[in-house]
Amino acid sequence: MARLADTAGAQVIGRASQRIEAPTPNLYLGPGKVEELKQQLTDQGVTLAVLDEPLSPAQGSNLEKALGIRVMDRTELILDIFASRAKSYEAKLQVELAQLEYLLPRLTRMWTHLSRIRGGIGLRGPGETQLETDRRAIRRKISVVRRRLAEVADHRANQRQGRRDVPTAALVGYTNAGKSSLLRALSGADVFVEDRLFATLDTLTRDVDVGGGYHFRITDTVGFIRKLPHHLVASFRATLEEARDADLLLHVIDASHPGWEQQAEVVEEELRIAGCGLRIDNAGSERNHMVHVFNKADLLPDPGAFLAQVRDRYPRAVLTAGNPQSAIRNPQWGGVEGLRAALRSSAQSLRPLVQIRVPVGEGKLLAGLHRDAEILGKEQTDGVVVVTARVEAQLLGKLRRDGVEVIVGEAGDGNRETGDV
Repeated sequence: MARLADTAGAQVIGRASQRIEAPTPNLYLGPGKVEELKQQLTDQGVTLAVLDEPLSPAQGSNLEKALGIRVMDRTELILDIFASRAKSYEAKLQVELAQLEYLLPRLTRMWTHLSRIRGGIGLRGPGETQLETDRRAIRRKISVVRRRLAEVADHRANQRQGRRDVPTAALVGYTNAGKSSLLRALSGADVFVEDRLFATLDTLTRDVDVGGGYHFRITDTVGFIRKLPHHLVASFRATLEEARDADLLLHVIDASHPGWEQQAEVVEEELRIAGCGLRIDNAGSERNHMVHVFNKADLLPDPGAFLAQVRDRYPRAVLTAGNPQSAIRNPQWGGVEGLRAALRSSAQSLRPLVQIRVPVGEGKLLAGLHRDAEILGKEQTDGVVVVTARVEAQLLGKLRRDGVEVIVGEAGDGNRETGDV
């Protein structure tokens, strides 16, 4: 909470806690604790109180009256940070939707001074209050924002369809785990990086050369956090679609954080709720499998021992250090070469190199290969076009079922497969 408040621009001057069996309906805290807090806030000149729990509209209103200062809950603080960080059109729409959905049930707090229009001759009718008018306006605005977000999602889906020649990966993880730093280190692109929570909200995609002639298209996504409001996650549906449709998930974990295990559990639970788990495609191959990337390895006292320990739980784990200075401080564990090698291995399994023998008259099949595969070369001999290409496992399975002659692997290795396998 202190880091969230700092990210929002507040100066933290104190904290307080209370152990209670259940929140009180009107104040959340106990009455005695509220009186004690009021005196402390007055003595220290506090202008804002932030609670690490969601408050109901009534609790927020009553606490403000009792304490005499502005009161925010965890959800409102995160929304405020998101509003200040959103830069792209899509991110601004997502934040606006989350803010409107948060505001809708809290309008009573803003309009308690208004009363229903008095009835009488010439004044009979629905008697609509200003509160009801504003609620209807907000619901209408929510519908408009959702429609615009749906249009953005459709546009993004069309973009993804045009990128199928290259495997895709999504960087997911707890906020401030170093996802943007890794993307910058892998791609060499000028990606915004800052040591703060939710430093980047905008979805960013970059093409990365992983060696061996293979490329990955990697997308940076919004970070997760403990007790992230569900309606906020729902607002960022378009961002999560990048993770759902990716061939590979790169779960970035801050290895130097003492609570990294709890942070990893939070992320994987949110991904499970969002439907970003392991999927099996029509060819029987894994899609959307996960590589655990333990970042900031240069800050560990013994990176080698740490890696051996986590590989008992995560066999495909790799250590990285996305900070450019890490390679200078610790040459052995600085940089992202281990991750680049893991991506290269995944690209080879996701897009195997094949030779496809197509009769010259099969123009439709040739056109489909040009559309859906990465064509590396073509040769024509004896009325047959030999196409060398990298293809997805799903397309490879379809070619086999259609009886197309396919040689998997480097040319001349003799691994010929024809028909159903």
